[in-house]
Amino acid sequence: MAFASSFRRVLGGLSSTPPVLHSQLTALRHNSTLVTPKLFISGLSRLTTDERLTEAFSPFGQLVEAKVIVDRVSGKSKGFGFVKYTTIEEAEKARQDMNAKFLDGWVIFVDPAKPREPRPPPPPPQSQSESSESGFRINKTIGWCG
Repeated sequence: MAFASSFRRVLGGLSSTPPVLHSQLTALRHNSTLVTPKLFISGLSRLTTDERLTEAFSPFGQLVEAKVIVDRVSGKSKGFGFVKYTTIEEAEKARQDMNAKFLDGWVIFVDPAKPREPRPPPPPPQSQSESSESGFRINKTIGWCG
């Protein structure tokens, strides 16, 4: 019998948590991760444009930038983008109101944007002495390899 009641408590989840503690935990989860006014928007339709993103997110505050990331070759959306507000409060409001909502027929997800990681420097170009006219590289230990 005790097992059944503890099992019910586990399945009940937060119902056994005092309401004050539950609201504090919820507020902490939503407020602790947003440190910049830039938001990452995922789940965008392939047809979503910068203008449509601006239109959808402008009611929550003054937008600095709304950018849909597009493929270089096709010019179509890659399915994600970024929105930047003037203040963190505006970004938080947009995050709360637009997360898991429909935009252009797709459910979008709004998360805090992570800072861009620095890219490693590109490898130095090969010198002409190491490649032959046929396009093979010369391995000085073995002879050649293709």
